[in-house]
Amino acid sequence: MKKNQAADDDDEDLNDTNYDEFNGYAGSLFSSGPYEKDDEEADAIYAALDKRMDERRKERREQREKEEIEKYRMERPKIQQQFSDLKRKLAEVTEEEWLSIPEVGDARNKRQRNPRYEKLTPVPDSFFAKHLQTGESHTSVDPRQTQFGGLNTPYPGGLNTPYPGGMTPGLMTPGTGELDMRKIGQARNTLMDMRLSQVSDSVSGQTVVDPKGYLTDLNSMIPTHGGDINDIKKARLLLKSVRETNPHHPPAWIASARLEEVTGKLQVARNLIMKGTEMCPKSEDVWLEAARLQPGDTAKAVVAQAVRHLPQSVRIYIRAAELETDIRAKKRVLRKALEHVPNSVRLWKAAVELEEPEDARIMLSRAVECCPTSVELWLALARLETYENARKVLNKARENIPTDRHIWITAAKLEEANGNTQMVEKIIDRAITSLRANGVEINREQWIQDAEECDRAGSVATCQAVMRAVIGIGIEEEDRKHTWMEDADSCVAHNALECARAIYAYALQVFPSKKSVWLRAAYFEKNHGTRESLEALLQRAVAHCPKAEVLWLMGAKSKWLAGDVPAARSILALAFQANPNSEEIWLAAVKLESENNEYERARRLLAKARSSAPTARVFMKSVKLEWVLGNIAAAQELCEEALKHYEDFPKLWMMKGQIEEQEELTEKAREAYSQGLKKCPHSTPLWLLLSRLEEKIGQLTRARAILEKSRLKNPKNPGLWLESVRLEHRAGLKNIASTLMAKALQECPSSGVLWSEAVFLEARPQRKTKSVDALKKCEHDPHVLLAVAKLFWSERKITKAREWFHRTVKIDSDLGDAWAFFYKFELQHGTEEQQEEVRKRCENAEPRHGELWCTVSKDITNWQRKIGEILVLVAARIRNTF
Repeated sequence: MKKNQAADDDDEDLNDTNYDEFNGYAGSLFSSGPYEKDDEEADAIYAALDKRMDERRKERREQREKEEIEKYRMERPKIQQQFSDLKRKLAEVTEEEWLSIPEVGDARNKRQRNPRYEKLTPVPDSFFAKHLQTGESHTSVDPRQTQFGGLNTPYPGGLNTPYPGGMTPGLMTPGTGELDMRKIGQARNTLMDMRLSQVSDSVSGQTVVDPKGYLTDLNSMIPTHGGDINDIKKARLLLKSVRETNPHHPPAWIASARLEEVTGKLQVARNLIMKGTEMCPKSEDVWLEAARLQPGDTAKAVVAQAVRHLPQSVRIYIRAAELETDIRAKKRVLRKALEHVPNSVRLWKAAVELEEPEDARIMLSRAVECCPTSVELWLALARLETYENARKVLNKARENIPTDRHIWITAAKLEEANGNTQMVEKIIDRAITSLRANGVEINREQWIQDAEECDRAGSVATCQAVMRAVIGIGIEEEDRKHTWMEDADSCVAHNALECARAIYAYALQVFPSKKSVWLRAAYFEKNHGTRESLEALLQRAVAHCPKAEVLWLMGAKSKWLAGDVPAARSILALAFQANPNSEEIWLAAVKLESENNEYERARRLLAKARSSAPTARVFMKSVKLEWVLGNIAAAQELCEEALKHYEDFPKLWMMKGQIEEQEELTEKAREAYSQGLKKCPHSTPLWLLLSRLEEKIGQLTRARAILEKSRLKNPKNPGLWLESVRLEHRAGLKNIASTLMAKALQECPSSGVLWSEAVFLEARPQRKTKSVDALKKCEHDPHVLLAVAKLFWSERKITKAREWFHRTVKIDSDLGDAWAFFYKFELQHGTEEQQEEVRKRCENAEPRHGELWCTVSKDITNWQRKIGEILVLVAARIRNTF
């Protein structure tokens, strides 16, 4: 034993690769011990723990790895990325410059460098006919032959061999020693006819081969299956073995018949399946397969035979009815079937479908007696009966089937259809109680689906009653609001608007003081209801939530849009009482008066607001009102007063500069912008206004410097980068613009505004590639989608362009530029209906943003224009230069 231990010690591998920090050189400490079941369980537990811990860290690890890879790629870009800007310059290389680049030398000779494949042209018969007489050989074609098409020669005659004795008798052209090629062809056809004639008649005198349809027959002999012939033989043998081993096994006969049918041997298939019916006379499937394979009248005989063996089979009776073409024959078959199988719902339904309404009612009254547990038959009978009889039928149905909800819902719909809406609620409540008493679990989702079906069928009261009854079932108290809002959204998505309205009504009863629920309900009524329903809801809303300014404003706006200005004023007056000194309500009142040309009222309101609730926005609106009314001095005075209190509000500085600019006081405008930027260095619009002012007066260098300074103070700002690129482009420095764009995209790689501009900076052939890159980086950015739509428009792909415009306005309906381009597109390529649709959708969306949109909407000359008018003005400014 000691010797063995010594041998083990000697065999120990002390190499560095075998060293483990935990175990040392020994490997596994317990490798020599037995591996038992508890060891296996322990290993499994440890493995599961390791896996669980790995999964917990997986997300963080993957995120960290992703960040490290991105950081590495930014620090060490690929050579391809480093030279991407130089590659773009290749687009400017002209064809002459490209061709003048010297080629790399090649030591091989010209034939090796430019290998040409030999062209072999078949020589015409006339060529041989001409030259065989002289015995000459030529390696070129006579130009006169090419003149006549190569294969068409003006010389008569054919092949003439110079060797005597080589002439075939009968093939010589009379009077000459030439071979006639046409006669050789005729002789070949004659020979083929003789061979076909020899095999066309057999000994018995029956035609075996049809010479004319020979090829057609060959095609028909090709099997129509897709498998290999050997596979079919194997399958045939296997199935034969199954049939012989167990001849009373129906699937074997069916499979054998179908195999023969697939391989085109229909008669063999029919014989097999008929034998199957003899061996398995009690199998429905075999009889049905036999009826399928047999032609019309034979199939009827097969089915009749099947009925004798299986008089209770519903499927065979249905098949028998399907085989009949005459309606009366079908009725006769089904009535015969019902004599044998009176409790089959399927047979009753098939029989009733063939009858007239009056006969159908009589049959259904008999059907429900035979099949009292069939809900469908009871409901069908109730639909055909009068109101009084239908109520009796449904009461009987409830007695026979106390566990089905559809009978109760149908009863409620019946009462609603006959004007008894007060009974609907009672019926649904009794339904819930009765079903619970009979041990039925109330499935909330199923009931909501039933309510949606009632909504679609026009049974509004039933749908609302069902919703009220089941909406609170099976929901935790803390989850009620969230779940109900999701249910309402789901109903809207399924176009079940009354269901959604019922959910909101119930939710508002439970949460009468929740502003968010009132808001959701108000937006629902605004989008899907009438103005009256919206105003009624908002009146209730402000009664329960008087501090919710947005609800007051929605009510006032609804009245104003309807043209009822006094009612809007009274709503705002009530809002003031509930929310004294509210900035939003002050400004809404000012807007109402100014939009209705009550400028003095608006001034008084603003003056009162400045004294009681002074805010930067109130001062800004005061300045704007005086500015748009042409009182420049009053506007400047108010602006100076406002800046004393709110010098960090950039819009006041912008307005001051713009007023000076309008009065053509450039120095004062520059000073206003500069002072504003000292107080508000992070305001992008201020930087842009100052830069454009310098550019307008011709100070391009100063404008460029201002933008560079702005980018230093506001890094990763796409708006400033975009203005820098456009500045160079407007100055005609396209190369510098492209370089700046490349830098901008490096700093702001996910900016849709920059990518959309980059697409149209490229030359036309490269735009498509650039747009693909843009979509990869900013898949759901409206600016990129708009750029793609414009790209398709420029390529005259009208359908695709329209589709992308729809996507853009769906993703961001607040982007006014998208609506303007869409409207311009429809003006050029759409119908009047499409133009009107875009205009209406835009008015409903009420966009507020977009570069072109804001240029027009914020112009003081357009301050009173409606959304539709602004849309037309912006569209008129667009030029198809992209």
